[in-house]
Amino acid sequence: MAKSDVFFTDFHTTTGTSLLQKLERLVCRAGFEKIEFKNKYAALKIHFGERGNLAYLRPNYAKVFVDLVQRNGGKAFLTDCNTLYVGGRKNALDHLETAYENGFNPFATGCHILIADGLKGTDEQLISIQGEYIKEAKIGRAIADADVLITLTHFKLHECAGIGGVLKNIGMGCGSRAGKMEMHSSGKPQVDRSQCVHCGSCLKNCAHQAISMDGGKAKIDPQKCVGCGRCIGVCPVDAICPAFDEAFNVLNKKIAEYSLAAVKDKTHFHVSFVMDVSPFCDCHGENDVPIVPNVGILASFDPVALDLACADLVNKQPIVQNSLLEKVPLNKDYFYSVHPSTDWRVLIDHAVKIGLGNDEYDLIKIS
Repeated sequence: MAKSDVFFTDFHTTTGTSLLQKLERLVCRAGFEKIEFKNKYAALKIHFGERGNLAYLRPNYAKVFVDLVQRNGGKAFLTDCNTLYVGGRKNALDHLETAYENGFNPFATGCHILIADGLKGTDEQLISIQGEYIKEAKIGRAIADADVLITLTHFKLHECAGIGGVLKNIGMGCGSRAGKMEMHSSGKPQVDRSQCVHCGSCLKNCAHQAISMDGGKAKIDPQKCVGCGRCIGVCPVDAICPAFDEAFNVLNKKIAEYSLAAVKDKTHFHVSFVMDVSPFCDCHGENDVPIVPNVGILASFDPVALDLACADLVNKQPIVQNSLLEKVPLNKDYFYSVHPSTDWRVLIDHAVKIGLGNDEYDLIKIS
């Protein structure tokens, strides 16, 4: 297989040339405008940020892509799926409020937001891939229905996957609530009986009669439960939660297979911003000091090569003084040093194995 092209530009600007102009130049050089957009729906997958976290990508970057899609006759929308954990993006209404608070509104971006898996995270489409771990991936319907998938990723470290790159953004990010549970958990949801208020919402919304009331508290029968996650979405007091017990190596392989499902039969293009490289996911309600200086922006049609190029560049950077990385023993690479319980290369290797992309690339510098 020939090497994949990964295009790169740094964050330096000159008088009369803004970073947004450099971004547009980068993606056009990478072939973005060769995509057929006319009368097609283009999903721009982005993380809208969690409340309290300031490391998410600014909406200004998204507008560059919206303008390019619209200029080429396409219909763009920003999108993400609801979270499995309890937070500011658990359902579509809270998710939209968080996005608006963080500046993602039609006036700033030039397009609307669609939460891909609907109000409660249950609006999904089954995509058959017949993978080693995933046979039918549960992808948010708005993403599944789109003609083109474009990802804008804040590249960072991740406590479960090792790296929070484009594959994490596609795989975990495009999965519905049930899809996320399938990736994160080897088991079924659990009830915190101390939190349950006996409202019956979970029982009413379970389509498989897997929930009953035991002593005035909800109880889930794992033999009947299919792991759809609907009960998590409807519980008003967050008494139901997933197990989060899947082995990290298996989690990474599932993420790769979900990524394959999300881009199946679609034109897809990916951009990663290697900036504010925080040691933890943007799903946290805070962000720590970056572990390395800002590096630049990378773009490619190959999500695997793009993630690998980002990781390679991060590992070549000096360590930021007083960052978390400076406080841990260096072992293998920066990612493993901060999160030694997970190996990010499992994600890359499995993605290559299933044909999602290439682990050999040419880095092409754009000024």
